[in-house]
Amino acid sequence: MKPFSTEPVTLIEEVFPQDTNSYNTLFGGRLLSVMDKAAGIACSKFAHREFVTISIDTLTFKAPARQGDLIEVTGRVVFTSTHTAGVKVTACAMTKSDWETRVICEGYFFMVAIDSMMRPIPIPQLDPETDDDKKEWAIAEEIRNNMLSKRKSEQEN
Repeated sequence: MKPFSTEPVTLIEEVFPQDTNSYNTLFGGRLLSVMDKAAGIACSKFAHREFVTISIDTLTFKAPARQGDLIEVTGRVVFTSTHTAGVKVTACAMTKSDWETRVICEGYFFMVAIDSMMRPIPIPQLDPETDDDKKEWAIAEEIRNNMLSKRKSEQEN
């Protein structure tokens, strides 16, 4: 089974007053919500399946976005296992005064494909081709292996 699309997904939203804190910067949870949405859409586009989030890892907030900025969030499937897709999501903020773009947050979202009964189902497998693709695969695979190792350790205790 081959992927339906390996193209990234990009969402763009404006930061409105209700999205900000008392410093007029974007709430982290609001940004996380948009990033999660981009990850889910990227997975659905990749596999033509429904997905739910099972893990978010190495999420790094690098800079704030301010009220009035545009947020551009891009998700790209970088790893797959039998039922799971790993998506690297990058969020950038753009000011409308000069359209300068800066990365404000990055992270890896792991999503599992589900059927109508919420059971995991198989997905197409990604075949990393370029050196960059292979590097991202290795990063995501290490994150997933650490997650599984931690889960196993918690179950044993």
